[in-house]
Amino acid sequence: MIHVRDLSKVYNGNTVLSIDSLHIKKGECFGLVGNNGAGKTTFFSLLLDLIQPTTGGLVNGGFAVSETEAWKPFTAAFIDESFLIGYLTPEEYFYFIGALRGLNKEQLENALLEYVDFFNGEILSSGKYLRDFSKGNQKKVGIAAAFLGNPKLVVLDEPFANLDPSTQIRLKKLMIKKTVTQELTMLISSHDLQHTVEVSTRIVALEKGRLVKDVQTSENTLSELQAFFAV
Repeated sequence: MIHVRDLSKVYNGNTVLSIDSLHIKKGECFGLVGNNGAGKTTFFSLLLDLIQPTTGGLVNGGFAVSETEAWKPFTAAFIDESFLIGYLTPEEYFYFIGALRGLNKEQLENALLEYVDFFNGEILSSGKYLRDFSKGNQKKVGIAAAFLGNPKLVVLDEPFANLDPSTQIRLKKLMIKKTVTQELTMLISSHDLQHTVEVSTRIVALEKGRLVKDVQTSENTLSELQAFFAV
C-alpha cells in the first residue's frame, strides 16, 4: 500500500526525519509511536503532501505522493482542527465531505448512523458551529469525516487525545471494526502506548527522526515498548 524509500526532511540543516526504507501493507493498522520531536507528524505531513521531502519520497497505492494527486480519492486523514471548517455546523461539514466523496444526502445520513454511539448525542442537531465545540468534540467530527466514503487509507494523528475515556473505548472498537471488515489500511500516531497497542497490528517507533523499532503486535508488545521508552 505504502512504500517509503530514502525519505528525509531537513530544516535549517537539522534532519528531523530520515527513513531508508519502509513498507506498509494493505489492511494493516499501523501505529507510529515516539517522543515529542521524533518525526511522527512530519512523516504524516509528507505522506499527505502537506510538505515536500528533502530527499526520497513515498508511494501510496502505486502513486508517487509528490508527483500526482491520483492517491487523494482513496486517502483520508484528520491531523488537527485545521482540517475542519469552523463556520460550518457538523451536518454542513459532513454534507461537504460526503459530496467530495460521491455520497448523496441519503447515503451520507445512513453512513452517519454508524457513529451514533461515538457521537454520544453531542454532535448532531446541536445548532453549533464547529469552532464552538470542545477540542474533543471537534476531534469526533474530524475522525468520523475521515471514515466517510469508505477510503482505502485513513491517517489519524493523536486520535485519542482530548477524548474522554468512554469515547476512547468507542473509538478503539470502531477502528478495529473498520480494519477488520473493510480491509482498511489505517495509520495512527499516539503518545498513548496502550491504546496504540490495542488497535494496531504493527507498531513502529521513531527516535530523533529515525526508525528504531518495528514489531508485529503481540501480547508482549506493550511491555516491550514501555521498557524501550523507559531507558
